[in-house]
Amino acid sequence: MTNLAPNMKFTELNLNESLLEAISHMGFENATPIQEFAIPKILDNKDIIACAQTGTGKTAAFILPILNKLIGKEDTTIDTLIIVPTRELAVQIEQEIQGLSYFVSVGSQAIYGGGDGKDWDIQKDALKNGTDIIVATPGKLLSHLSMGYVNFKHVKHLILDEADKMLDMGFLDDLEKIISHLPKEHQTLLFSATMAPKIRTLAAKILNNPEEITLSISKPAPGVSQNLYLTYDNQKIPVIKHILEQKPEYTSIIIFTSSKIKVSEIVQGLRKNGFKSQGISSNLTQTEREEVLRGFRSKRIRILVATDVMSRGIDIKEINMVINYDAPHDAEDYVHRIGRTARANTKGEAYTLVNEKDMQKMQRIEKLIEAEVPRQILPEELGEGPTWKTNSGSSSNFNKKKKKKKTVYKLNPRNKE
Repeated sequence: MTNLAPNMKFTELNLNESLLEAISHMGFENATPIQEFAIPKILDNKDIIACAQTGTGKTAAFILPILNKLIGKEDTTIDTLIIVPTRELAVQIEQEIQGLSYFVSVGSQAIYGGGDGKDWDIQKDALKNGTDIIVATPGKLLSHLSMGYVNFKHVKHLILDEADKMLDMGFLDDLEKIISHLPKEHQTLLFSATMAPKIRTLAAKILNNPEEITLSISKPAPGVSQNLYLTYDNQKIPVIKHILEQKPEYTSIIIFTSSKIKVSEIVQGLRKNGFKSQGISSNLTQTEREEVLRGFRSKRIRILVATDVMSRGIDIKEINMVINYDAPHDAEDYVHRIGRTARANTKGEAYTLVNEKDMQKMQRIEKLIEAEVPRQILPEELGEGPTWKTNSGSSSNFNKKKKKKKTVYKLNPRNKE
């Protein structure tokens, strides 16, 4: 575990004045712990393996020192390759590069699928003729590599972001193929939300004497108020209706589900109850997904229904509430889901709806976060929900209405009338 002094200012991190100006322009003054520790190591050309949860500022932790190194670069060769699991994350990182390099002359290009022929030509040009930073998903990058025109001869930095998610999605072989196209001498930065054995195995293969950073593994942000409802499936939409009616002032709400099939069902259920909402999943084209996210960012869409794949790719500030329609299969995904709210030291709320099948998943989540999520009683008109059952076989019904104790007032005999 890395213990760091809080509130170090960016001006103390030996960054170029142009970058400091961009940081200030974006309203930031103090570095987060992951930025405070990682930036000097990256500037010192160390390989690193960093474990930090979502919302800790890890994207800027690797972008800032890379941009710092690129200042004054005269050619357009590809210097840095950033590999990420999803299109959404590729777009998010490329946008952050553009924001942080506002006062620096640095070029970048995102490489991902779902576009048209014009997108392919733009990507091909960047990979063939060069641009300073490439942000890519493994599958689409391999498609370009198979064509023989990709020029990685001058790559000096390789960054794997959300490495655990890429391994979960089966990208290990793809990553090894991509790395085989890079020069032997390059700096490698591996960022992951977990430090599972498979991550350490990958790190041992591709990192050279790395510095290790471990910060707040798998713990929800302290600003998230967590709650849990035990519900049968037919109670879930009414429970969500109850939650939403209590918070009419909330303008940005995400509802997560583990199944993309359920996305449209949830949206239909919400709309029937008078709540405007929009779904987003891999069923949509990239253009459609970007349009939905733009509507959500601008608050035109109040409620977004999304799948787990989206939980790490949505970078939208000031999300008031996250509702888990079901408990995620992977306990780590619970942290990523609720990590969409209470970012950058703000506050937010998270509710999880747990049916009989999801109780064991919820127990694994509570073991991971080392805390019991407070149970809430269902609204009286919905009746009772399922009984909580533990692995040991014990059970208790949190939804059962507790009888109020009657207060008995005894008369003082001397005051009798």
